[in-house]
Amino acid sequence: MDENALADRFEAQRGRLRAVAFRILASPSEAEDAVQEAWLRLSRTDADTIDNLDGWLTTVVARICLNMLQSRKTRREASLDEVAEQADEIDPEQEAVLAESVGTALLVVLDTLSPAERLAFVLHDLFVMPFDEIAPIVGRAPAAARQLASRARRRVAGAAVDAGSDTTRQREVVGAFLAASRRGDFAALVALLDPDAVARSDDATVRSGAPAQVHGADSVAAMFAGRARAARPALVDGRPGLAWLVEGAPRVVFDFTILDGTVVAIDLIADPTVLAELDLTLI
Repeated sequence: MDENALADRFEAQRGRLRAVAFRILASPSEAEDAVQEAWLRLSRTDADTIDNLDGWLTTVVARICLNMLQSRKTRREASLDEVAEQADEIDPEQEAVLAESVGTALLVVLDTLSPAERLAFVLHDLFVMPFDEIAPIVGRAPAAARQLASRARRRVAGAAVDAGSDTTRQREVVGAFLAASRRGDFAALVALLDPDAVARSDDATVRSGAPAQVHGADSVAAMFAGRARAARPALVDGRPGLAWLVEGAPRVVFDFTILDGTVVAIDLIADPTVLAELDLTLI
């Protein structure tokens, strides 16, 4: 591929790459630096050896952003004033990203995430990159990368929780869910679930026979009705959840995301490597 054709291919991807970088870094100037560095790396690479140029560029930008996050001696996100000053210098697509993503609350929440959590969350939840592609970027197995995104998702979702949805209330919701599941009370389970609730299973859980994903309150309720009899209440990374133990060791952990008193997501985790990384406390 000649240099002009390569430059055209890159320019066609610049807006998307800048959006990826900005979502990770929350700084327009740093995002532009990351994209420019990706171009420099591409220009020094034989593009004819790259099977999927778009995917290659996304991976390179993500790795550059991860290095930038890890090298920040003092985590400093772009302030709203800084973003406003730079708004005239970026294109409409970037302005749309700013409008959707920048806010004091979001910046505070993103700042609580580790670089790997932040990267996994942005690439998967915002740009739909599969975990088997995210995993090598963050140096983890796909199941561990999934857990990174799950942890980040909970923290971001937690920013929207009102003051009434404290840990005590969440424990009550999980307790009610467990009781309804054990007695097979379908209606009670539906009442505890958000209409768009989702249950997600990791690969290890899927191998044991669970569906990979179940969407909707009715479907999730049907999945749990009459089951979870051996599950026990637990704190999963400090949040109320459930755990199924075999000979005293956790076999499956049920990681709940609860907003406004209703269950919006349940992540079923059985991968031993991920389970070993969880802060699990039985109640």
